[in-house]
Amino acid sequence: MNKKTVVFGASAKPERYAYLAVQKLKEKGHEVLAFGNKEGEVFGINIDTKPVNYKEIHTVTLYLSPENQKQYYQYIISLKPKRVIFNPGTENTEFYQILKAAGIPYEASCTLVLLSTNQY
Repeated sequence: MNKKTVVFGASAKPERYAYLAVQKLKEKGHEVLAFGNKEGEVFGINIDTKPVNYKEIHTVTLYLSPENQKQYYQYIISLKPKRVIFNPGTENTEFYQILKAAGIPYEASCTLVLLSTNQY
C-alpha cells in the first residue's frame, strides 16, 4: 500500500539517514515528498524549503532535532498526517503532547528499520 510520506529534514547528502529514507521509501513504492532547509534534489525529488500545502499525507517522518522541530509544529499539524514518526535522535516529548492534543498518532521508531522489516 502506498503511504504518501513527507521526509522532514530531507538532505541531498548520501551520508544522511534522511537521504536513505527517501531512497528506501521510493524502492518500496511509496510516494515521497521532501522538505528540508537546503534546496536540492534527492532521487528525482525536489527538496522544498518553504511550507507547501501537501495533500493526503499518510506519514511525516522526522529527521530534525527537537529544537529545529519547534518552528514546524503547526505546519506539520496542518498537513493532517495519519502518523508522525520520530526517528532516533528526534524524540520530542513536547511535540508528542501537541500531536496527541491534535489527535495525530506518533511513534518513536526508525523508518529504515520499519521499511526493512516490512512494518512500514
